[in-house]
Formats: sequence, C-alpha cells, structure tokens
Amino acid sequence: MTECIFPTEWAEQSAVLMAFPHEGTDWADDLKRALSPFVRIASTIAYAQPLILVCDDIKKTEELFCDTRNITFVQIPTNDTWARDFGPITICRNGKRKFLDFTFNGWGKKFAADLDDAVTSRLIETGILSGEYEKVDFVLEGGSIESDGRGTLLTTSKCLLNPNRNPQMKKEDIENFLKQKLCADRILWLDHGELEGDDTDAHIDTLARFVDEKSIAYVSCDDESDSHYIQLKKMEEQLKSFRTADGEPYRLVPLPMPSPKFKDGRRLPATYANFLITNRSVLLPVYKDEKDEEAKAIFRSLFPDREIVPVDCLKLIEQGGSLHCVTMQIPACG
Repeated sequence: MTECIFPTEWAEQSAVLMAFPHEGTDWADDLKRALSPFVRIASTIAYAQPLILVCDDIKKTEELFCDTRNITFVQIPTNDTWARDFGPITICRNGKRKFLDFTFNGWGKKFAADLDDAVTSRLIETGILSGEYEKVDFVLEGGSIESDGRGTLLTTSKCLLNPNRNPQMKKEDIENFLKQKLCADRILWLDHGELEGDDTDAHIDTLARFVDEKSIAYVSCDDESDSHYIQLKKMEEQLKSFRTADGEPYRLVPLPMPSPKFKDGRRLPATYANFLITNRSVLLPVYKDEKDEEAKAIFRSLFPDREIVPVDCLKLIEQGGSLHCVTMQIPACG
C-alpha cells in the first residue's frame, strides 16, 4: 500500500531553501539594507541545519557570512527572492521525497517570473536536490497552502480560485486535482481575509497557519476603525466552523495585528502569521512594534520545545512579503 504524505512544516527538515536579493530584483534601489534581514534569516537557519542559498554571485554572497559551513551556495538566475512561492512543494511517498514543480506565474502575471519558475528544475539538474521530480502544469504557490500532515489542506478561495491562476478549472476540479497531487483527503477553504499591500491575492501564510494537527494560529483584529476589521472577523467566524479530521473544533489562537506600517502612502502587509518553523527554532517576523512582545509570548507558549527567534522584517514587507515568504523548507521524508 502506498503511503503518501504532504509533510507539515514542523516535520523533520533536511534543509531550507532561500534566494538572495541582487541588482536585478525589486530590492535594487536599497540593496545594502535589504540584505540585512536575509543574512539574519539565513544565518539563523544555518546555525542548526542545512541551508540552500540561490544567488547570482557565489563569491560575493559568501562574503556576507561569518560562517558558511552549513550553507550550500548555488548560482541560478532569479527574478526575485520569494522562494516560498517558486520553490519545490515536497511530498513523501513511502518515505522518499518527490519534488513537485508547480507553475509560478508571478501571482497572476503581476510580475516577471520566468527565471523564478525555472529554479526548482535547475536545482534538480545541478543535483542540489535529489529525489523524484515532476513538473506540474498547474499554477500554485507554496504560500497559498497549509498542510496538517494528516490529509487536510488549508487555503483561501480568493487565491486558488482566482481566474489569474487556473481559469480553465472550476473549484471542484481544482480541489480534486490538489487532493490527488498533495496526498490530501479534504480542503478547508477560507473565503474571507486579505491584508493590504499583499500582492498574492490572500495567501494563507499571511492569515492563518497550522501550529499542530489540532490548532490554527490566525490574524485577529479588534480595532473597528481598521480597514481589515470586517474581513478578519468574518474569517474568524469561518475558522470557528472548521473541524479537524476527527470532527472536533480547532483550537484557535488569535495573533495580534501590528500597528499599521506604511511606505509612500501604501499600507504594508505586516503579519505575525508569516513565521517559519525549523528543526530547532521558530523564526518570528517582528516590526519594531508594541505588539512584538505579545507575539513572542504567544509563540513561546505554542512552541515550548523550540527557540523563538525574532527577526526584524520591516524591510521585507516593503516589497509585499515577510519571513515565511522568502523561505521554503525541504522535508527529510524519513
């Protein structure tokens, strides 16, 4: 009997993938400052586990690090740095990895994505990633789906049903396709919630995340004057209606919203939901905000066996994403 699993983020990882900023990315105007959070995130990951670092110049990138012993540098051209969305989505079949290379079209053809879309296949060609590989003719970003490791996917209808992704398919077709490809039994669709400044059409990893099989941490807004208030309240009510595979209500953990952050009059998508779980730690985006300490305390209670590492992500959100968006874990699969 074939065992197929779409691993959770808290499952054992063999590595984490990142792509670094360069002069051809959206970070070019302030590249020196942009490098700071990337180096911090990469160094924290590499302290305890392997990191695969895609860059445009290996020698120049190596010089940014004091210690490179756990980092594999690979020179591959990229449009940008959002590895969560163009990196491989990995499933485990009978304890062996299979890398699914879904199509990345720049979040609905908003941005150039031809180089990013080729990164996973290049990693396979160079031998950096070893395992079965499949190119999948379906637009899907890693930030748009969450797995509980037991056959449940969590996603948003605004993203996956958006006609800028797979317009030829109806909801039922998309659901059946993803169940088959991602070893899923069911999909929980969130119909409400989106952060201003988010170009992804409401990726789930900015809104609500599994923290264990029975718990979901989600962005909560209690300020009635905030533009997000109505949609996030509707999202909260829908989360309350969801049930685990065993038929029980989920334990819901509200996360605070940072105070509004702006650049050039545009609100930025600051969210504590965009965290990364690694083998020994949880990297938590923070924003020099009064709610940072509250968020840290929540995550310490959620992950008592992992170190909570805050990372200043004010610079990252200027381009519409945060910490989780620039990383993609590679499961160990036994």
